Amino acid sequence: MGYESTRLRREFRIDELITIHYFEYPLNFVFRGEAHDFWEFLYVDRGSIRVTAGREERTLTAGQAIFHEPWEFHAFRSIGKRPPNLAVVSFVSKSPFFDFFSRGVFCLSKEERGLISNILTNAAECFSTPLNVPSVEKMELREDAPPGRTHMILLYLELFLLTVYRNRTQAPESLRTLRPLDGEAQGRETENLVGAVASYLEQHVTERLSLPQVCAAFSISRSHLERLFHAEKGCGVVDYFIRLKIDRAKELIRNDAMNLTELSYYLSFTSPQYFSLRFKRCTGMSPREFQSSVKEVSMHFS
Repeated sequence: MGYESTRLRREFRIDELITIHYFEYPLNFVFRGEAHDFWEFLYVDRGSIRVTAGREERTLTAGQAIFHEPWEFHAFRSIGKRPPNLAVVSFVSKSPFFDFFSRGVFCLSKEERGLISNILTNAAECFSTPLNVPSVEKMELREDAPPGRTHMILLYLELFLLTVYRNRTQAPESLRTLRPLDGEAQGRETENLVGAVASYLEQHVTERLSLPQVCAAFSISRSHLERLFHAEKGCGVVDYFIRLKIDRAKELIRNDAMNLTELSYYLSFTSPQYFSLRFKRCTGMSPREFQSSVKEVSMHFS
C-alpha cells in the first residue's frame, strides 16, 4: 500500500490583507464611523476608548480588543486622561469560524498581545506605507522588503485568531474572557474593585510593589484578587503591573525622555537586563528595537 496524503483544514484562513495601523490618537479624538465588506479588529495598547459596534456601545481599556464583522457600522472616541494607542488590522476571510468573533470584546493574554506585536513588527519591515497614518486605505510594499515578511504577517495573524479562539473554547469557563456585547454585565462591586486596584497600580507604576502589599492595601486575599483580575483583565495582578510599566516605558521612549538604563531604574526594575527581558516578553522586541522602530516610523510620518 502506497503513501497517501492527508488534507489539512485551515479554519481561519486569511485571504487578503487590507490595512495595518498603529497610531497614538489625540485626547478627545472622535472617529465618526464607517462600514465595509471586510473584517477588522481594533486593539487598545494604551489608554481607553468608547466603541460603537452596530447599535451597541462598549468601553475598551488597555489590553482589550474588539472585532467588527463585514458591513457592521463601527466608530470610536477617545476617553480618559491619556491618549489611546490603537492597533487596527483589517482583512478578508470567508471562514464560518469567524462567527465566534462577532460582537465580542476580548481581554488579551500576554501571548496574544505578543502575536499582535509580531504582526506590527513585520508590517513595519515590509510596507513603505507608514503604520501611523490611519487614513491610508492601501498598503504599499517596499521594493526591498525581506523575503517572507508578508507571509509572516499572514501566519502571525492566523495564529493570533487561532490562539484567541482556542484559549476561550478550550479553557475552563471561569477563565474565558470573551464578553458578548449584549451579554449580562459583571457585578458592579467586582468591576469597581478591579478598577480601584488598577488605578492604584497605575499611580505607583514607578515603584516596586509586591502582590502582598497590594492585597494589604485593599484588605483582600491573594487568591480572590487574582481570580478577579484574571476574569476582568485576562491576567494576574503582577503581570498587569508589569504591563503598565512597559506601557509607561514605551511612552517615555517615544518622547526620548531618558536613556534605557535610566528608564529601567526609574520604573524600579531590578536591572536594565531584567527590564529588557520583560519588555521583550510584553512587546516581542527589545527596548532598543522598539526605540529604533519608533524613530523609523517618525521619519516616515515627517
